[in-house]
Amino acid sequence: MKTILNSTLILCTILTSGFSFSQKTNPDSLAIGTADEHQEMMDILFAKPKYPIKKIGILLYDGYNTLDAMGPYHTLAEIMGAKTYFVAKNRGMVKNQRGLEIKIDSSFADVKSLDILVIPGGAAETIMLTKDEETLNWIRTIDKTTKYTTSVCTGAWVLGATGLLKGKNTTSNWYRGEEMMKSYGANFKEERYVHDGKYWTSAGVSAGIDMSLAIIDDLLGRKYTEAVMLDLEYDPKPPYDAGVPKKSDPQVAAMMKEMYDMIMLPLIQKK
Repeated sequence: MKTILNSTLILCTILTSGFSFSQKTNPDSLAIGTADEHQEMMDILFAKPKYPIKKIGILLYDGYNTLDAMGPYHTLAEIMGAKTYFVAKNRGMVKNQRGLEIKIDSSFADVKSLDILVIPGGAAETIMLTKDEETLNWIRTIDKTTKYTTSVCTGAWVLGATGLLKGKNTTSNWYRGEEMMKSYGANFKEERYVHDGKYWTSAGVSAGIDMSLAIIDDLLGRKYTEAVMLDLEYDPKPPYDAGVPKKSDPQVAAMMKEMYDMIMLPLIQKK
């Protein structure tokens, strides 16, 4: 189903059509109401953004974490008038951590500027990306044009490797977050998302959705953001108040750290 905010043509046709602005006789009809109410709806839909946003790029690479990319992709695509798309070093197929393939039509050579850049995280492949100068140089170039340069999860490690986060307040995935961000000269904050100027970083995986909503709020205000949240039916209710080490069972937190260490620590120590 197409999102309400991006179905502009249909919605504008309804709102600007010849419906009467008098009180409705059918309680199930579209809630257009009075002329003032109609204008208020139009003001929400066509809110003037803090910055003009036309191009939103999500960086993909083999081994990226699915929701790190897809959460912001789906959420930021609600910014009316902006084109949201995936970018990779080369055109063609890119695989996520689980081997799911997605076809990328835009390469580094094709994309010279963006208004919003999102860098998702992953695991071993993400650490390797922190040493990929072609990718780091492309990020540095794109950063010169962005209004928001962002990361999700360990994507902050890639962004940190560019040097752009030096001296900035940041967050990332809980796993060795403070250690890794300190290695890039950044100040780690144990928060769901953090922004310092135009640099927005978020914690692990699902936090990318919260960060994206916060960016929309910064850009377009509360009512537009609430409309996006309603379109997504974003009202999380997890079964447990957990998901970060300090809220998790200590044995679970220790187990997960040990599992991550087995995969990630040898690569980190080679940095």
